Amino acid sequence: MRIRTIAAGFAAAALLTLTACESADDTGSGKPETTVEETSGRTEPDADTTRAETDPPADDVGGDEAEPETATLPDLVGQDLQAAQDEAQAAGFYLLDDQDASGQNRLQIMDRNWTVCSQEPAPGTHPADTLVTLNAVKDDETC
Repeated sequence: MRIRTIAAGFAAAALLTLTACESADDTGSGKPETTVEETSGRTEPDADTTRAETDPPADDVGGDEAEPETATLPDLVGQDLQAAQDEAQAAGFYLLDDQDASGQNRLQIMDRNWTVCSQEPAPGTHPADTLVTLNAVKDDETC
């Protein structure tokens, strides 16, 4: 009986949570609707149309492509995985991946218990949006 009461409580809580998340209108979009009025053969946006909707994208203006931001990636080999990730982020690299260097495909759940054996790319100047892969083994293992 107690299990049924608890299960019913969980079901009620889940139902209330789902109900609270529903929106009052059925449009499904948080964006306001805009209309176009036709005047003497021309169409003009109404007052609700924002400037961002009518301006060309910034990439099309000027014709020159901006150089990607670069940063200097430090040598992270030999550090514990958590410290290496922190240092890479402090240097401006946020696309990080960590792999088990032993080849066993283990997940690094406690990053402080792993040591970085190698990194890709090598230390140096790279675009800040470069994926940095840190290959690591558990602290009590060798690379």
